[in-house]
Amino acid sequence: MLEKSIKNIIDNPQLNKELNINGWVRTKRGSKNVAFITLNDGSTIKNIQVVAESKDFKENILKNINTGVSLRVKGILQSSQGSGQNLEILATEIIILGESSAEEYPLQPKKHSLEFLREKAHLRFRTNTFSAVFRIRHTLTFAVHKFFNDRGYFNIHTPIITGADAEGAGEMFKVSALNLKDLPLDDEKEIDYSRDFFGKQTNLTVSGQLEAELAALGLGKVYTFGPTFRAEKSNTSRHLSEFWMIEPEIAFADLSENMDVAEEFLKFCIQYTLENVQGRYSVF
Repeated sequence: MLEKSIKNIIDNPQLNKELNINGWVRTKRGSKNVAFITLNDGSTIKNIQVVAESKDFKENILKNINTGVSLRVKGILQSSQGSGQNLEILATEIIILGESSAEEYPLQPKKHSLEFLREKAHLRFRTNTFSAVFRIRHTLTFAVHKFFNDRGYFNIHTPIITGADAEGAGEMFKVSALNLKDLPLDDEKEIDYSRDFFGKQTNLTVSGQLEAELAALGLGKVYTFGPTFRAEKSNTSRHLSEFWMIEPEIAFADLSENMDVAEEFLKFCIQYTLENVQGRYSVF
C-alpha cells in the first residue's frame, strides 16, 4: 500500500489505488450519511478532501473529528465531482491520532488577525498565511547559500556570544552566568566580570562582520548567515530584537564590485524564490 504525502498525490495522482495519508483536519462538513473532511499534512499549502460514508465507520469516530484533529486515513484515490478540487479520497479506515476540542481549538475556519496568531504561536504554522511565509523563508535560505556557494564563497559561522561590540553597531544584550541577586563587586564597587563564566563582560552579537573580515583575509571570499541581536527598545516593523543577517566579505574588491554583488544577490534570490516556491509548494 502506498504511503504518500498530499503533495505527491496531487503531483502524481494514481486513481483507484489504495493509499495511506496522515494529516490535520482543516474543516469537516456533511450530513447524516456522509462527511467531507478537508485534510492537510504540511507537504503543500493545498488540502485534499476525504469522503467518509457513515455506514463504513462507528458513530464515535466521525463524531470526534473536527478542526485540529490529526488523522491517519486509508482509502481509494478517485476523481472528485465536487467544486474546488479534482481529487478526493474515499476513506475505508480512519484512525484518530490526536484529538482536538471543537469548543477550545482556537483556529476555527475563519479569518484571524496577525495579532491573534501572535498569541497562538504554537499553532500559527497551520494557517495559510504562516505556512506560506515559512515556505518562502525556507526557499530563500537555500537561495542564499546557493548564490554564495556557486560563486566560490565560504560560509563562516561567527560567534553568537562575543566580547566585541562590532564597531558600535547597536545596543547589546548582556550574557552572564552571575547571580543577579548577589553580584560580585571589585574594589571600585563595579561588577567584577573576571568572576563571570568567560572572565569578562560578554554580549549577544550584533554582527558577524569582524570575524568575517578576518576570514576574508585568508579565504578570499566569505559570508555569514546567522542570528544577530539588538537591544534597542523600538517597537516598530523595522526594529527586531533578533534576526538573521547576511554579511559577505570580499578581499581585493572595491565599492563598485561590492554594489554589483549586492544587486546580483537580490535578483538571484527573488528569481529563485519565484521559480521554486510556485512550482514546489504552490504558494503563489
